[in-house]
Amino acid sequence: MTDLATYAGMLLTAMIAATVVPAQSEAVLAGLLVAGQQPPWALILIASIGNTAGSCLNWLLGVNIERLRTRRWFPIHGASFDRAQRWYHKYGKWSLLLSWVPLIGDPLTLAAGVMRERFLVFLIIVGAAKTMRYVVIAALTLGAL
Repeated sequence: MTDLATYAGMLLTAMIAATVVPAQSEAVLAGLLVAGQQPPWALILIASIGNTAGSCLNWLLGVNIERLRTRRWFPIHGASFDRAQRWYHKYGKWSLLLSWVPLIGDPLTLAAGVMRERFLVFLIIVGAAKTMRYVVIAALTLGAL
């Protein structure tokens, strides 16, 4: 397998894993690290970019779902929604540090879009959290911890 195909596969797997589609980018990363054909830093970088990009897609979906908040079926309305947004902007952005956690991370990134988290803040927090997860996985895989 060529380096380009390896990196493209890692990127795509990591991106899909950040959406609601079940995928295991951690296992792919560990397998590639054990194979030892690419430098660990490059695999971590590609996995982090892909996973962060997938989370950005969730954020974008959340932003667009928020436009539907005036619909009767939308779970939070009017003043309640405004109150939730104020609370989120005061405290909630730090919940994005958990964006790497299976099962809760994807909904958190979607909620950040619904709550209109500023994209740059979202990108920095989620990017850092996702990258640190891959650094820890690489360290554990390669026996550095």
